[in-house]
Amino acid sequence: MCIFALQKRTGNFNMAKFHSYSINLGGYLMQFDTPKVMGILNVTPDSFYEGCRGMGEADVISRIGQLVAEGTDMIDIGACSTKPGSQEVSVSEEMARLRFGLKLLQRLAPGIPISVDTYRADVASMCVEEFGVAVINDISGGNMDSRMFDTVARLRVPYVLTHIQGTPENMQQNPYYDIILKEVMISLADKLNRLHEMGVKDIIVDPGFGFGKTLEHNYEMMAHLEEFHLLEHPLLVGVSRKSMVYRLLDVSPDDALNGTTALHAVALLKGAHILRVHDVKACKQCVSIVERIINHKS
Repeated sequence: MCIFALQKRTGNFNMAKFHSYSINLGGYLMQFDTPKVMGILNVTPDSFYEGCRGMGEADVISRIGQLVAEGTDMIDIGACSTKPGSQEVSVSEEMARLRFGLKLLQRLAPGIPISVDTYRADVASMCVEEFGVAVINDISGGNMDSRMFDTVARLRVPYVLTHIQGTPENMQQNPYYDIILKEVMISLADKLNRLHEMGVKDIIVDPGFGFGKTLEHNYEMMAHLEEFHLLEHPLLVGVSRKSMVYRLLDVSPDDALNGTTALHAVALLKGAHILRVHDVKACKQCVSIVERIINHKS
């Protein structure tokens, strides 16, 4: 959809029938006729959520086993922290961590689509070419590596396009928008147009909760999440145990599961196609309940 149309229509969208999409995962079509759960696998020592920290082989094996046992639909592996205020690790360190984790995933989670959480084009290339990673999940929306869009087009893999203001190091220092919903959607629409022109077809849109947004910004986007369907692409929501939950409730990330599940239910009712989560079992249960409500016939 063109940017002008978004400018005219944003703020006037009525909740209606949500689209069902599919993405091509190396010849396998993943259908979004039902929402999918993307489980988080961090091979970093500094995740903001203690339950997903760990670099030792036993820790990673245990985490993979948990994700598989709880029925995750996809696994998103990350090796470079993007929490607010985080510092970059070197490319070589990120690659080494990912090779370590991806070898274990190949052995312990065969058949489960793997996404790599990286904003670096060289890292994305390595993961796809050496390990057959199915999806590139770029939290920077191409902002932090100017070669990322070209790389995605060359690799011909699905791409998660995320909105961010700033970088992980500074994004929460003073985020500002005049009209957040309009500005985020127009930014995403502009990049979607660029990617389409480059031949990238399988794109998933992530509004970027917590990436250069205040608490108020995050809840403004969630309150109007259904408007992102104007972009006409699958919608990914990543709010699991984030500050928009634990700061509002005055709890720690470890105690933020209840609030996370409440937001997941809202996101599903507003048509989210993918939920990126730490707690797969709880999220799958939430999906089952919301789907029953949506599909209920009296």
